[in-house]
Amino acid sequence: MLLSQIKDELKAEVLTGEDRLEKSVDVGGGADLIDEVLFSRLKGSVLLTGLQNADVVEAANKAGVTALVFVRGKRPEDQAVDLARQYNMPLLVTRFSLFIACGRLYMSGLKGLDGSW
Repeated sequence: MLLSQIKDELKAEVLTGEDRLEKSVDVGGGADLIDEVLFSRLKGSVLLTGLQNADVVEAANKAGVTALVFVRGKRPEDQAVDLARQYNMPLLVTRFSLFIACGRLYMSGLKGLDGSW
């Protein structure tokens, strides 16, 4: 699934990485704990989260996440946005809850982190 399709499906606003929306991701998942980000198999995925600080961007970068989507209309801190720009990581914001956003992407064909669909 292209990041542009994720943007459309989630009616999301792009904060960074507008030029990377044609990048493809095959899997995605949601996490609101840094430990889950660090210890999950996230390489090449889209991560949906309610965390807003720079730590989540740092952890996502270390885990190889392709893009971050902030749920519930939460906006990341300025430091997180600056760090994402530095890593060339797309950041998106959706008004949907974590549950609904993950469900919409799953129903649109994005596989879960465990490869399920």
